[in-house]
Formats: sequence, C-alpha cells, structure tokens
Amino acid sequence: MLDATARRYIDPPLNRAGQALADLGISANTVSVVGLLFGACAALCIGVGLFELALVAILANRLADGLDGAVARATEKTDLGGFLDIVFDFIFYGAVPFAFVVYDPAGNAVAGAVLLLSFYLNGATFLAFATLAAKQGMNTQAQGIKSFYYLGGLAEGTETIAVFIAFCLFPVAFVYLAWGFAIICFISAAARIFMVKALLENKQP
Repeated sequence: MLDATARRYIDPPLNRAGQALADLGISANTVSVVGLLFGACAALCIGVGLFELALVAILANRLADGLDGAVARATEKTDLGGFLDIVFDFIFYGAVPFAFVVYDPAGNAVAGAVLLLSFYLNGATFLAFATLAAKQGMNTQAQGIKSFYYLGGLAEGTETIAVFIAFCLFPVAFVYLAWGFAIICFISAAARIFMVKALLENKQP
C-alpha cells in the first residue's frame, strides 16, 4: 500500500548511488547476491537472539534490494536480474519469520507458521497475476520500473519491512505482531483476487 509513495522519496538517492556503483563496474546481480547474504545474516542473528545485529542486517538487505534495481537502470536490465531480485526477496521474507520460530519454537511456532502461510497466499496472487499480465501484454509503472507487472496490495514491501523492524525491536511481541500482520496479508491476498478479476474482465472484448 505504501510502496508507491515510498518510491518517490527513495528512488532519487538510490538512482544516484546505483550510478556510482555502476561506474565502479559493480553489477546489479552482484548487489542482489550481497543483499541475499545480508538477509541470511539477519536470519542467523535472529535465530540466536542477536536482534540488534539482525536489524542492521535487515536494513542492509533492503538497501541492497533498492540498489540492485538502481544499478540495473544505470546499466542494463536483464531477465536474470529481475528473476534473482524477486526470488531473493521471497527467500528473505520467508527466512525472517522462520528464524523467529527457530529462536523460540514453543512460543513462536504457530504464529510464525500462520504468517508464512499468509505470505505464501499473498505471493501466489502477486506472481500468478504477473504471469497473466505478461501473457496479455499488460504493464504498469505505478510501483516503479519493474521486470514484471507489480500488482499493489494492502501488504507490500514497505509494510513488511516495518513489521520486520518491529519484530527485532520488540521480539517479545512477535506472536502478536505476526498474527496481526498475517491477518493483513490474508486480506491483501483476498483483495488482490478481486482486483485481478476486475482487471481481467475489463480486458475482455
């Protein structure tokens, strides 16, 4: 819901930094891999209870996620780059809740499982429509320049990162935060289904 608004503020500095990295010969895919490594570090830190370090790694992961696209725009966008970007994002989004379950299986397992299920459903509606949109030649830049049709929703990247930050700042509240955000993600997935139905019906002659 907030991604389009956030991009208006973060894209200009990211584009400048991306151009600087491109000038140094650093590829977008390299930045994506570095971001994935930061995401893995965040999950490892959460699993052993180092929440402050995990927060730093989460922020570094998100910075890399923004920079890889900026580098690609400064050089050349590729299908492989777009593929790695979305796959690495989903790995990161799954790893953080899973790490909280590892940290406290007895207390966090059910809430973590429900949150991961909500991510799965939200992601399924998102990616399934991206496939149909490509098939029908549909495109949008409402969420910035993407490699695929980015269908917005109630729960997007900005909201997810805000919740992950809250997890690290208030780990004792993980269960309540996870349940609350899972409900939002379920609503977002349902809303996307209705949005897709309307979009596809409007495309019919």
